[in-house]
Amino acid sequence: MTSKQRAYLKSLAMTMDPIFQIGKSSVTPELTAAILEALTARELIKVSVLQNCADDPRTIAETIAERTHSQVVQVIGKKIVLYKEGKDDKKRIELPR
Repeated sequence: MTSKQRAYLKSLAMTMDPIFQIGKSSVTPELTAAILEALTARELIKVSVLQNCADDPRTIAETIAERTHSQVVQVIGKKIVLYKEGKDDKKRIELPR
């Protein structure tokens, strides 16, 4: 992903609300499956890491990205933005070249 594409995705994510919250149980298989389903439907999602989660948000982002075959757009504080390109028929976000 180029810096221009990353900047475009960041601008789209600014207005989004987090649709998942990660708590003290951290990254569970159920959470990973739900995030994968949301990424398939939306392509770009925001995840919030709660205060009671002991893990580092950057580590959590990398783990989720690895398990869902997505890309980490950014991690700011306790907010994670993930992107997974949709299939041709369900592609909603057109990235700049």
